[in-house]
Amino acid sequence: MSIHVLGLNHQTAPVSLRERVAFSGDATVAALAALRALPRVHEAALLSTCNRTEIYAVTDDDGSTLADWLATHPADTAGVGEGLHGYLYRHTGSDAVRHLFRVATGLDSLVLGEPQILGQVKDAWATARSAGSLGSQLDRLFQQTFSTAKRARTHTRIGANPVSVASTAVRLAQESFARLEDSTVLLIGAGETIELAARHLVQARVRRLLVANRTLSHAQELASRHGGVALPLTELDKHLGEADVVLSATASREPVLHRPQVQQALAQRRHRPMLLLDLAVPRDIAADVAGIDDVFLYTVDDLQRAIEDNRRSRREAAIEAEAIIDIQVARFMESTAASARTAPLKRLRAHGEAARDEALAR
Repeated sequence: MSIHVLGLNHQTAPVSLRERVAFSGDATVAALAALRALPRVHEAALLSTCNRTEIYAVTDDDGSTLADWLATHPADTAGVGEGLHGYLYRHTGSDAVRHLFRVATGLDSLVLGEPQILGQVKDAWATARSAGSLGSQLDRLFQQTFSTAKRARTHTRIGANPVSVASTAVRLAQESFARLEDSTVLLIGAGETIELAARHLVQARVRRLLVANRTLSHAQELASRHGGVALPLTELDKHLGEADVVLSATASREPVLHRPQVQQALAQRRHRPMLLLDLAVPRDIAADVAGIDDVFLYTVDDLQRAIEDNRRSRREAAIEAEAIIDIQVARFMESTAASARTAPLKRLRAHGEAARDEALAR
């Protein structure tokens, strides 16, 4: 049996495809159960973020079962089919181990060295563990992953001056036509990305902060922490025209903001421009909104250019982190091989002890 990784990310697939194979909440638990039920799949974990969907599994085949499964799940991916295979990457054995170590350390992120991914990897591990799809091999891999990521961040500057997608979006807003000190910013959602954006906006001295969320109590909690005003999502149309900048990151599988709503808001604003930052996958803002005059729409893919400066500043630290990862991959593979060699001895010893106990009992 081997460890396999199969997935797609911001480097291999556009957001229009990534959003169709994104998993969250109960869908993740159901997907893990479906993966575990596949023939020849013995362990499984699923990592799904705005920039990637990856399956980590222990199988006794070449991993092709995983690719066929992903092409048909979740149910609303009809139309992805065989076309998905061309966007996938596959890693096995030590390459799979190295890939997970690099992901958790932030070396494979859109923002090089960003810290949020480690928490997302930990969440994926915890979800798989509680769902019963995690066995000893993957559990040990994830434990080693956390240790390696911590070591890389402690001994290099890969995590110095942390930069997240949220902070990059706020910086983009600062460099746009909108002066945050004179602007009203509307945040849609109440998750971690929105929380981070709110912090950066407050640090940038935003004039007014609105927080809209489907669950009003969550919006109220976030708004109270950052001096904002909470709104139910049902009142989005009423207040959209007040926003100079809209930053959205919800877990909705369908857009929460459509072209007619934005057109109406622009009319209320007498066509003063609006900056829309969609950090969600699946996307929160309908793609055709980009064609409206006086609207500037950016998705997570568009942030690639904005974060290039960050990549340059962290390249030296990344080289050091890669060296640490190489050492930890070798150690993990050695320990795995040693465990495989001792397994027959353990079984033989257990058999001998059982025979002894039976003889003594007689």
